[in-house]
Amino acid sequence: MRIPLAQAAQIALAENGLPQELAHEWALLDRPEDIHLLMAQANWLRARTRGDEIDLCAIINARSGRCSEDCSFCAQSAHHGGRADVYPFLEPDQIMAAAQVAQKAGVRRFSIVTSGRGTPGGAEMDRVDQAIKGIAGLGLSPCASLGLLDADGAARLKKAGLVSYHHNLETAASFFPQICTTHPYEDRIQTIRLARSAGFRVCSGGIIGLGESPLQRLELAYTLKELAPESIPLNFLNPIPGTPLEHQPALKPMDILLTIALFRLILPMADIRTCGGRERNLRGLQPLMFLAGANATMVGNYLTTTGRNPEEDLRDIQDLGLRLAGAPER
Repeated sequence: MRIPLAQAAQIALAENGLPQELAHEWALLDRPEDIHLLMAQANWLRARTRGDEIDLCAIINARSGRCSEDCSFCAQSAHHGGRADVYPFLEPDQIMAAAQVAQKAGVRRFSIVTSGRGTPGGAEMDRVDQAIKGIAGLGLSPCASLGLLDADGAARLKKAGLVSYHHNLETAASFFPQICTTHPYEDRIQTIRLARSAGFRVCSGGIIGLGESPLQRLELAYTLKELAPESIPLNFLNPIPGTPLEHQPALKPMDILLTIALFRLILPMADIRTCGGRERNLRGLQPLMFLAGANATMVGNYLTTTGRNPEEDLRDIQDLGLRLAGAPER
């Protein structure tokens, strides 16, 4: 007997996430009215588990380009012809200036992101330490995304006061070899486990629209469910000229909204955070990402692409009757 879509939220709440057989069935929905109903279920679940707050974060690309990894979506890979800017690690005061701009937009979390395989060392790590302390001094939660993590790097970041460590799985394990060949999927899993054992708040998600199937998107979701990150960033491919995926077809907005809803229903207690590519792929439907179950988003610019004016995101949040995380209740 098929389970009605109208029971999705109650099942997810009772069982701490949709059973896989239901998610697999609903991942193939294609009628708009069915997707709308599932979105409504995910929105109810968002409100029940995460309240009416929308958590904002922002990032800075603190070291850009010449990455040794061959991720097929990335303009910063040295293996491709992407046109990303190339520059060494920024000065801490440059990072602080960007954090202050983000703070004025209502951001609570600010992340230092670097290109490259692994955690910086030497003078670069000294700059990371200074920047973490400076971000915390502003009253923001300092985050970092510095590649594959090792125990020594984790210990130093913890001592500096880092709160969250971000490292995406990018896609499903079954699809990952078509996206990256310079390191195995297990390295990413290990980094997430190491971040957890070091006591960091963990942020890990992926990119939707790399060419994976709907069921592989669910494979990613259930892998993340096992790892239990507090925050799950969902990016949506923005094809970059010069990369192997530059001609990848654009996602349909309804497919994106369905994906967001399913991630909410599978991971009811996580922050589902919409990030890069939402502007290009959702276009005028961006406010609906919150009504599909997202309770967090990244504002401002991304690593190599520009984002939306944060004032537009703030307006959407207010117009939907939602509020920024940390803002007084109405």
